Amino acid sequence: MPEKDLILDPAELDLNRVLAEMDEIRKHIPQRHEMEQISAVVYDDPEQGIAAGYKDMTDQEFWIRGHMPGMPLLPGVLICEAAAQLCTYQVQKHGAMDVNMMGFGGLDKVRFRGIVRPGDRLLLVCKRLAIRPRAMIRCAFQAFVDTALVCEGELVGVSIPVETIQDMDSNKR
Repeated sequence: MPEKDLILDPAELDLNRVLAEMDEIRKHIPQRHEMEQISAVVYDDPEQGIAAGYKDMTDQEFWIRGHMPGMPLLPGVLICEAAAQLCTYQVQKHGAMDVNMMGFGGLDKVRFRGIVRPGDRLLLVCKRLAIRPRAMIRCAFQAFVDTALVCEGELVGVSIPVETIQDMDSNKR
């Protein structure tokens, strides 16, 4: 892939220099158990709005049995979810949106260019493109296995009105 297209060159990242492990990541994103799609953050530049992190794919991932039987491939939607979690981690850690919770608002320009299998390390890089505090954020993302680009695109994160949702749930009871 031409260097001009990279948010960060994966070959230049020190993946052994972990800035945040699961305990720290969990302080900033709500996903738990099978839905935790990043396990370490290795780069965080809040001024530039760029972050990098990874998840090591094991042979115990919840999707292996069914996607695809006999030929396990990480579903593309989980690559996008992992990118969203990395973006959310950085935005929430640095208070860029000033909201309690963020969720998916949309995906654009997503292209899958390779595959991710058990045993691979999925490296994610994201960059903030635009932000409207308390409303939405747009980020570009790229996903790699080693230095091979496997997915890229843009995602939109939106504020989730936690209090409104909790009020709605309590009214249903």
